[in-house]
Amino acid sequence: MTGFGDEDCIAGPFPERIAIVTDAWLPQMNGVVRTLTTTVGILRSWGHDVTVISPDQYRSVPCPTYPEIRLALALPGAVSLRLAGLAPDAVHIATEGPLGVAARSYCVAARVPFTTAYHTQFPDYVARRTHLPASWFWRYIRWFHAPAERIMVATESIRGELRQQGLHRLHHWGRGVDLGCFTPDAPAPAEFAELPHPIQLYVGRVSVEKNLEAFLGGKYPGTRVIVGDGPARAELERKFPEAVFLGKRSGRELAGCYAGADVFVFPSRTDTFGLVMIEALACGTPVAAFPVPGPIDIIDDRVGAMSEDLDRAIAAALFSRRSDCTARGREFTWEDATRQFAAGLVPLAEELTVAA
Repeated sequence: MTGFGDEDCIAGPFPERIAIVTDAWLPQMNGVVRTLTTTVGILRSWGHDVTVISPDQYRSVPCPTYPEIRLALALPGAVSLRLAGLAPDAVHIATEGPLGVAARSYCVAARVPFTTAYHTQFPDYVARRTHLPASWFWRYIRWFHAPAERIMVATESIRGELRQQGLHRLHHWGRGVDLGCFTPDAPAPAEFAELPHPIQLYVGRVSVEKNLEAFLGGKYPGTRVIVGDGPARAELERKFPEAVFLGKRSGRELAGCYAGADVFVFPSRTDTFGLVMIEALACGTPVAAFPVPGPIDIIDDRVGAMSEDLDRAIAAALFSRRSDCTARGREFTWEDATRQFAAGLVPLAEELTVAA
């Protein structure tokens, strides 16, 4: 489920100087930021010279409906000057926001080869917030990614969706788990002690696109626990007073939430992967989800269950063996994922040699 496809390229040696342009970066914290910061850290530990161009380096404004994301207000030409001055061996454009568009424009105009990544189901996400057809936003996605030498994708199901949209040159870039942190022996939080079982856990952003009402409105007995924060929290706490909202947790505290739960519930229909699922599995906790991209690439009947009836998926997942879940979670390492990322980069010198 996590292997290479026929469009993937295993390259070598990897580029030494890498420029990564992203509209998602610290102090934000989400799956994209966690993936990028972890990847950059590993690349640097391997001796690569990695420069990140990110919103914290420019004036910025909050993204409408998602204020944690800052949209950079870079002066015209600022990103182009940075990239030209850096003269990197490879350019990777991680996101489709203002910085990503500026970097794309420079690379296209200067005929610099670059790679992109499809991290988020952007058309579905925006359609859900605007009530406009997702097909309108797919036009933008096709325009943005079409000139890339390679488009990095996390799963086979997302690869298939992009192929249907006419995007090819796709390269597998998986995800990983911090296996030193997320383990089955992480101590459960004190709040779990008196909760009726089964404890059904969600971890992530508390917002409309995560489809949390499908989980919180369920009828399966036990306790529904939410770890995370976001703009929908106050309304959901009011609407579902029987649910337990713990706020943000990280590190071993978060691992304890996973390990202490009986089942992890992933109600989102718009994620491309779902790091929280493999973190839960590494802690020995089975996953219940809808049969959509992300879950269908990670979950099988040994380590969880999928159904259009989420209560049915929860009931079935509870029969999974926790040792099988742990073994599945340990298949995902950040080192392997980073090798896949580096293999997908297109060195400038390599491209010019081919073009000549």
